[in-house]
Amino acid sequence: MAEPTPRRNEPRLRPAPLLFEPAQAASDPEHFFDLESIDDPRALLARATELTQAFRAATDRAMEFQAIAAAQLEDPRRFDRLTPADIAAQAEWTEDYAKKMVEFGRDLMRGVEGPGHVDPV
Repeated sequence: MAEPTPRRNEPRLRPAPLLFEPAQAASDPEHFFDLESIDDPRALLARATELTQAFRAATDRAMEFQAIAAAQLEDPRRFDRLTPADIAAQAEWTEDYAKKMVEFGRDLMRGVEGPGHVDPV
């Protein structure tokens, strides 16, 4: 299982690099980051685990950016402010989830993280 995303005062771990695949390899549905070419099960497990952790870390980080963007879009100081319903529609979320993400984004922008803070997911 991947470690939780480090917060502002903790160093961020660097996951395994996600290498982009050439278009020809990506067009093959059986091809996935060259995992199918690894014959040694130990090496396959190691590389697949690295990729899993990298994808989880990327997902966590992307979700933080989503939350920050949602909070910025809902900011009442913006002339083009969006409502939580508008944000939900744009991001394909429910309105309740959009409200949680806005609050999470506000906390991230303020640097509020700690034992009492809960991710919106």
